[in-house]
Amino acid sequence: MDEEDTRDFNERCAQCSEVNWGLTDGGRFYCRSCHNVTERTREVVNTDFITNSRVQTISKSLRKQEKNDGGCEWYICEGFQLVLKKQAEALEALGVCPQMKDEILCNFWRCYLQKSKQAYCKRPAGETVKALSVCESSTDVDSDPERPSLLHLLSLSESEGDLQTDCSFASSVTKVSESTSVYSGSVDGSLYLMKNQKEKLRMTMPMTLSFCYMALLWLREPITLSELLRFVVEGHIPYLNVFQHFPEKMKLCGLDLRIFCVESWPVYEEVFNKMHELAAFLDLPRFPDITDSCFLHPDMLCMKYLMEANLPDELHNWTCRVVKKIGIGEVDFLTLMPGNKSTRKVKYDVLAAAVIVVVLKLLFLLDDHYEWLLSEFAEERNKNNTEGGPYFEFKKWYEVVKQSLDVEQKKLDEERAKYLWRCEKPLFYSVKNKPKVLKRRQMVVNLQNQFGKLSGSVRRAEKPNPSSFQLNWSEENTDGSCFHGHSLKGVLQEKCGLLTAMNPDYWLCTVKLCNEKLCGHLAHYREVEFPQSYHFVLGLFAFLLRIQPSYIHDEVCMIEHKLFNKKLYKKLKYNRVLRK
Repeated sequence: MDEEDTRDFNERCAQCSEVNWGLTDGGRFYCRSCHNVTERTREVVNTDFITNSRVQTISKSLRKQEKNDGGCEWYICEGFQLVLKKQAEALEALGVCPQMKDEILCNFWRCYLQKSKQAYCKRPAGETVKALSVCESSTDVDSDPERPSLLHLLSLSESEGDLQTDCSFASSVTKVSESTSVYSGSVDGSLYLMKNQKEKLRMTMPMTLSFCYMALLWLREPITLSELLRFVVEGHIPYLNVFQHFPEKMKLCGLDLRIFCVESWPVYEEVFNKMHELAAFLDLPRFPDITDSCFLHPDMLCMKYLMEANLPDELHNWTCRVVKKIGIGEVDFLTLMPGNKSTRKVKYDVLAAAVIVVVLKLLFLLDDHYEWLLSEFAEERNKNNTEGGPYFEFKKWYEVVKQSLDVEQKKLDEERAKYLWRCEKPLFYSVKNKPKVLKRRQMVVNLQNQFGKLSGSVRRAEKPNPSSFQLNWSEENTDGSCFHGHSLKGVLQEKCGLLTAMNPDYWLCTVKLCNEKLCGHLAHYREVEFPQSYHFVLGLFAFLLRIQPSYIHDEVCMIEHKLFNKKLYKKLKYNRVLRK
C-alpha cells in the first residue's frame, strides 16, 4: 500500500539523498534508509468534491518553506562580517586580548562599511535598489515597516552585539521571495561581482586576514603576520571552508561560492599589501608606537628566531648592534603611519630574520669555504677544551638543523598533499543541481570509507595545539644537539677593548638595489648565483616564516646597503670617475 501512495513522490531525501519513501501513521513521508521524516504529506484524492479533481494536502509550514527555501535575505558584507567574527573569536581563544574583537576590529569594520558606502550612509543610487530588483516589490527594503533595514542591523551599538552574526544580525528576518535568482543565495552576490569597486577596495577573503593583522598590529599583540598565516593553514583560525559555519538560513550557492570559497593558501605578500591599503583607505591615524619593549621590535624577534634556529645566544648581542647601527630599531621607522608613501613598509618578522642572516655573514662569511675552516678550528679547540662552554661549530650545527628541517619539511609537504580542499558541507551552483550534488557527495563519502577500510588507513590525528615555535631545542639533551649555550670565541677577537669578528671580509648580495616600485623587489634572488651555505640559512628562516627565500633576501640587501652605505657610495663614485 505504501508503494502505491509514495509512487509519485520522487524527491530525494535531504539527509541521505535516497529515494525510498514510506508513510507514517500521520500520513507524512519518511525515508526508509535513514528514517528522516519530512513535512510533506501524501496527496489525497477526494471524488466527492469535484469530478477529476484532486485536493493536495500540504502543511502550512511546508508551503512557507517551499516559498522561502528555508533561507533569509542576506548580503555579502554580512557574510564577511560573520567570517571576521569567527576569526576574531579564534584569535581570542589563542590568547589575544578580547579588546581586539569588541573594539578594534569592530570599529575598523564599521569604518570600512561607511567608507565603502555599504552602511552608515545614505543608500547609494543604483546599487542596493538594483540588487533588490530581482525580488518582487513586496520584498523591497522599505516596503515593510516592521522589517529592520540593513543599516539598522549594522548600526547596533557595541553593547547590543559587536560583530554578532546570528540569524537576527547576519541577515534580515524577511525571507527570500520566489523570484530571487538561483545563481546566488545572497541578495547582492551577482551585483557584487559585476560592479567595479577598485576605488572602494572590494572585500575579499584574504582581506579578512588583513583586517585581523591590522587589529593585532594596533594592539601590538605578540603575533606576527607569518604566525597568523601559519595558524590559518594549521586550521586554528577559520579561513578555508569557513562558510561551513554560516547559519542554515544563510543559503550559499552559485556566485557566492566564488566570493567565499577559497582553494589556495593565503599569500604573505597579498595579505601584507592589502593591510596597508586598508589602513590608508580607512584614513587611520598613526598606529601605537613600536618601542624596544614590544614583541615586534627587531631585538625581541631576533631573540625568538635565534632560539628557534638553534643558534648561540651570544649572537643576540651582535643583532642588537646591527639594529642600532643602521637605525631600524627606531620608533619612527617601525611604527606604521598609514598613507605615508615616503616610509618603507616594515615586515617585522622578515626584517628580524634578515638581521640574523647579515650577522652570520659578518662572522662566518657564508661563502662555502670560510665557515668550514672555522668549524675545523672550533672542533680542534673543543677536543682540548676543559673549561667553559664548547665553541660553536658551524658544520655540526648545519648537520643537526638540516636533519630536523628535512623531517619537518617532509611532514609539511605530506600534510599539504593530503589536504582535502572540498568541505564536508556540499556546495551547489544552482538549486536544480542540488539533488545531483547531494547524491554524488554521498557516493564519494561511501567510496572513501570503503577504500579506507580496504587499505587500512589510519584516521588523521587531531591537530596539535598552536605554538609559536616550530622547532624546539632543549639544552638538557646530552647528544649535543642544542647550540644555545655555545661560545663564539672561535670567531671573535678583542680589538681596542671590543670584540670584533676575525673575518675581515664581507661579500654583498648586490651592489645596486632595484627600484622596488618598478621591479617589485629590491634585488633578484637566484639560488645558483649564491653559496649553498647562504641558501641554506635563507631556506631555514623561509621555512620558519612560511615565505619565499627571496623575501628575506630583499631585506638582507636593504640592511647591507644601510650598513655599508659610505663604502658603497665611495666605490660607486670611484667607478664613475674611472669611466670618465
